[in-house]
Amino acid sequence: MKLLRDILDKQVLDRNHVKIGKVDGLVAELRPGKPPMIVSIELGSITLARRLGQRPGHLMAGLAAKLGGKRHARPHRIAWGKVRDIGIDIELDIDVRETSIFAWQDWLRDHVIGRIPGA
Repeated sequence: MKLLRDILDKQVLDRNHVKIGKVDGLVAELRPGKPPMIVSIELGSITLARRLGQRPGHLMAGLAAKLGGKRHARPHRIAWGKVRDIGIDIELDIDVRETSIFAWQDWLRDHVIGRIPGA
């Protein structure tokens, strides 16, 4: 399997087939004398910005922390062991409602969209 080609930028689904987002990054563990081992996938704008360089990554992390607090200054990581299937989409053995992945969307709905008359 070619990890970057087969996993990066693919749609991610939870166990209920709810679309969570796309794989923006992979986290590998370096092991002496052995090949690197993938330990988790990353989702979110911070990881996506890091793909453009260190500076855009820091700027996005700072913006996320300023708007959403320190807990939003890091990308969402999902353990590689939670990956159930790799096909057209990446299927995970998690329930998105038990994570903070949609916290930003929920905040926007409650604090911005919900205040628009007729929304």
